[in-house]
Amino acid sequence: MSDGIGGSNGTRDSDRTNESDGAERTVGEEFEDIPAFTDGRTHSLPGEPEWPVREVVVEYDEGWFVGGYDRVEQPDGSEKKYYWAELSPATVVIAVADGDVLFVEQYRPTVRNTQLELPAGIVEPGETYTEAGARELAEETGFAPDSTELLQEVWCSTGVLRHTRGYVVAEGLDPVDVEADSNEFLEPRAVPIEEALSVARSTPTNDATLEGLLLAERDGYL
Repeated sequence: MSDGIGGSNGTRDSDRTNESDGAERTVGEEFEDIPAFTDGRTHSLPGEPEWPVREVVVEYDEGWFVGGYDRVEQPDGSEKKYYWAELSPATVVIAVADGDVLFVEQYRPTVRNTQLELPAGIVEPGETYTEAGARELAEETGFAPDSTELLQEVWCSTGVLRHTRGYVVAEGLDPVDVEADSNEFLEPRAVPIEEALSVARSTPTNDATLEGLLLAERDGYL
């Protein structure tokens, strides 16, 4: 791996790519007749409800997220509309090499500030979290990993979102020639491991970066 960044130590089972971390969910019976959920995209679909769902209504379908509500019967017999926004599953990558963690610096128009973040992106149809993580890492930083591991899958902001996120550790990085997404404007930044959490906690920051680093630290990667 000359010209690469770091290498996998080859001693931990967890260094092997986890191929059973499927991000796609089968469209459930209550969604299979709704065009917004059978369009070929990956979707963050919920499981079987514990409270009866009387109606599922889609009010928005913008091509990258779906918005609507479930009309739910609550334990006391009353009914309530629970609004949600559904987004495709996402992968977040903690790339560790030669004592550094790879970040990307980018401006976020939604919150109107520039942040140092972990590389991340949407899981495409047919991909696992680890496969999507390797692809996004290459596209955003120009480095491809030789090993990946899914640390954790989580549901995000469960009061309003239907959105799953997978945190992936990547090691053994080699430079690759990959065409970057023309709609992304970002710069890779290497941050020493011992500074990564402090950098991530500096305002402005975001949940995905902090959660990813804390999970990686807990599992012994940082």
